Amino acid sequence: MNKHSHSSASIIAVWISLISNILLTGIKLVVGFLFQSPVLLADGFHNAGDVIASGAALTSMRISKRPADDDHPYGHGKAEVISSAIVALILGLAAIYIAYEAISALFEEPAKASLIALLTAFISLIWKHALYVYTIRIGKLTNSKGLIATAYDHLADVYASLAAVVGIGLALVGDLYNIHFLSYGDPVAGIIVSFLVLKLAYDIGKEAMDVLMEKNISRHRLDGFAALIMTIPEVKRIDRLRAREHGHYILVDLRVGVPGEMTIQEGHDASRKIKDTIMASNEDVDEVLIHLNPWYKEDE
Repeated sequence: MNKHSHSSASIIAVWISLISNILLTGIKLVVGFLFQSPVLLADGFHNAGDVIASGAALTSMRISKRPADDDHPYGHGKAEVISSAIVALILGLAAIYIAYEAISALFEEPAKASLIALLTAFISLIWKHALYVYTIRIGKLTNSKGLIATAYDHLADVYASLAAVVGIGLALVGDLYNIHFLSYGDPVAGIIVSFLVLKLAYDIGKEAMDVLMEKNISRHRLDGFAALIMTIPEVKRIDRLRAREHGHYILVDLRVGVPGEMTIQEGHDASRKIKDTIMASNEDVDEVLIHLNPWYKEDE
């Protein structure tokens, strides 16, 4: 799949997520209000935040695909990382809201559980799981930080919907067999959901901050780059090797030692070989910055 196809697949996935979130928000809020389900209402408001998150992801993807310019010589890839940070913030706020609503419901007389609320939660569970599987596959294929964050947002909804199914189901059993404490299954499920969503918010936010702070990529990837670089005959040593994520692509920065008697043209050709070798084996590398140091056999 070429870069244009990657971009189109990512945009389509975000549009599907956005439309799905709008529909699910409406359904959950209406059913939650009509049948007084705290966990379904909380999940509905969470979905409302998802609409904003999907919109941010869509906007960031369009910006991130813009080519480098005079003001942004390294491209616009970090726009997707900013989108991930926004998703993390929305998830964090949603977790706090879900916990607040659920704890408040514990101190009130529980509403009678509804089969329609249970069916709504179950439909949401299946729908969101399908969206998660779809978006995480496209996100990893295209290395889109914004889309991967959207996928984990769907996963948070899977947790929420699963808890809603269990909570409402327990409440229905409690009503049916007159087991009063089971009627609180709905808000208890909401509290559990809040912790799961908060954990996802932390993980997404930490990854976004690592990229924004230009953390080095994994040692495994760096070792892979080093092995490729040393296949170039002109390279005698690696003096420094760094690489950082810039959204959906990677920038590599390295210093290598080459024979000091090489001409400028020969050095240029060696640099081109290094860049072409790395980029040919790593589709997500967008730029390789190379500095040549003189190397002499007697230095060894």
